[in-house]
Amino acid sequence: MSELKFTEDHKWLRLEEDGYITIGITDYAQEQLGDIVYVELPEVGTKIEADKDAAVVESVKSAGEINVPINGRIIEVNERLNDEPELVNSDPIGKGWFIRIASEETNALDGLMDESAYRNYIATL
Repeated sequence: MSELKFTEDHKWLRLEEDGYITIGITDYAQEQLGDIVYVELPEVGTKIEADKDAAVVESVKSAGEINVPINGRIIEVNERLNDEPELVNSDPIGKGWFIRIASEETNALDGLMDESAYRNYIATL
């Protein structure tokens, strides 16, 4: 499993061995949202643009869009979230992932924070 990369808006991205990128929200993000009650995921095959909405999350506190920082095409969605949205709360970086995308941006994750930089970042919030 590859190293996680993080965005300032609390997404995590992992380049997998097969070249696809798995994306979800961080533990910090799920804590801020509270109990997640619904996740709306895009359809497989959908093309997504960097910084455009790719999914919707609703919690007991609020609803919000999830965007991704890179261009790509959805190759898989986490179907378990349809029936078990609480996986995002209980295991945000494991079973609570949102989507997997194929991206032709070979250095797409280069500008993102590593885990240490992300921890330092959230300590300032």
